[in-house]
Amino acid sequence: MTGLSWFCIARLGLVQAMLGSVVVLTTSTLNRVMVVELALPALLPGLLVALHYAVQISRPRMGFGSDVGARRTPWIIGGLVVLATGGFLGAVATAWMGGASPSAGLALAVLAFMLVGLGVSAAGTSLLTLLAKRVDAPRRAGAAALVWVMMIVGFAVTAGTAGKFLDPYSPERLMAVSGTVSLIAVLVTMLALWRLEGDARAAVQPNSPMTATRFRAALAEVWREPDARRFTIFVFVSMVAYSAQDLILEPFAGVVFGFTPGESTQLSGVQHGGTLAGMLLAALAGRRLFGVGFGSLRMWTVWGCVASCIALAGLAFAGFGVKPVTASWPLRANVFVMGVANGAFSIAAIGSMMALAGHGRGGREGTRMGLWGAAQAIGFAGGGLIGTALSDLARWLIGAPGPAYATVFAAEALLFVAAALLARHISVPAGVTGTDALPVMAGAPQTAEERS
Repeated sequence: MTGLSWFCIARLGLVQAMLGSVVVLTTSTLNRVMVVELALPALLPGLLVALHYAVQISRPRMGFGSDVGARRTPWIIGGLVVLATGGFLGAVATAWMGGASPSAGLALAVLAFMLVGLGVSAAGTSLLTLLAKRVDAPRRAGAAALVWVMMIVGFAVTAGTAGKFLDPYSPERLMAVSGTVSLIAVLVTMLALWRLEGDARAAVQPNSPMTATRFRAALAEVWREPDARRFTIFVFVSMVAYSAQDLILEPFAGVVFGFTPGESTQLSGVQHGGTLAGMLLAALAGRRLFGVGFGSLRMWTVWGCVASCIALAGLAFAGFGVKPVTASWPLRANVFVMGVANGAFSIAAIGSMMALAGHGRGGREGTRMGLWGAAQAIGFAGGGLIGTALSDLARWLIGAPGPAYATVFAAEALLFVAAALLARHISVPAGVTGTDALPVMAGAPQTAEERS
C-alpha cells in the first residue's frame, strides 16, 4: 500500500473535528442563545441554518477549483479560515441582536452564516477529495469511520467545554468563546496539514486540459457519467430520508410515549450511540479478518438502507398502533437500531463516494465530490423542513398526533427503500486502489500510457 497511513488519516480526521467544532457552535449554541436568552422567534435561527445549507450548493465549484490546481491543502485551510471568520461573526451578530443594534445584528448574521456555508463547502469538499485520492481501497470504509468518529468527538468536546465557559452567559463570554474556538480550529488545521499533501504533490502542467476547461462544461461532463449521476440522486434521496426524523423524533416521544424533556434528550443520545456503533461496524466493509470477509461497500450501503427502513417502519407501527401496543413498544431499542442502521449506511456511502470520486475521467475528483456534497446539503436541509411540514399537515388532516408522526416515519421508510434500490445499481470500483488514484508525482517514473 502506498496511500496515506492511519496516522495521516487521523490527522485529516483532526481537521474534520476542527471543522465540526466551529459548525456546532454556530448551528447549535447560537440557536439556543437566540431562542432562550434573547427570546427571538425560533424561525430566525432555523432560517439562518437553512441559509448555511443553501450556500453549500457552491460545493461543485469549490471542488472544481481544487481540481484545477491539483492541490487540496490551500482550499482546506482557506475554507477553515472563512468558516472560522463566519463562526466568530455569528457570535458578534448574536450579541448585537441582543443589544442596541438588532437590525445590524441580523444583517451581520446573514453574512456570517453565508461565510459558514462557503467555508464548509471549500474545506469539507477538498478534505474528502484528498482522502479519496490518497487512501488505499481496503482502508476507505475504515478511514471514513475514523474521520467521522473524530468529527463527532469534536462536536462533543467543543459543546461540553464551551458550555462550561459560557456560564454565566454574557455577550462578551459568547464572543470570547467563539473567537477562541475559531482560532484554535485554524491553528490545529494548519499543524495537522503540515507537509501531509506535499509528499504527493501533483506535477501540474500549465497547459493541461483541466486548466482550460470551464466549470459548467466540467460539471456537465461529470453529470453525464451514469454512476456519478445515480450516486448524486442516491445521496439526495437517502439524506432526505435520514434527516426527516431529526426534528420530529423527540416530539414524537413526548406526545405519543409521554417522555419528559430529559427523557427525550436521552433518547437522542441513544440514537447517536447507535449511529456511532453502526459507523464502527461499517468500517469493516471490504476487509478480511481471520479469513472472514465482511462484505462490500455496496452491500453495507444497501442493507444499511434496508435496516433503516425496517427501524422506521417500527416507529410508524408504534405511532399507528393502539394504546396497549404503544405502551409496550421498546422505543429505546427501536431508536438504537435505527441509529446503527443509519451509521452503517452513511459510512459505507462515504466509502463508496471516495471510491467513485476517481472513477471516470481523471482530474474531476473534486468536482464529483462537490456535486455529491451539494446533494447531501440540499437533501439534509430539505429533509428537516419536509419532515416537520408533513407532520403538521398530517396532524391537521388526521387529527391525532400518533398517526400523524407515523405517516412521516412511513414515508421515510419508503424513501429508504428507494435509496436501497438506487444503491444496488451503483457500480463501486472495488479494485481501484489508492495507488491507482494517486496523482503523478514529480520525478516519478511514468508508464507509456501516462506519458501519452
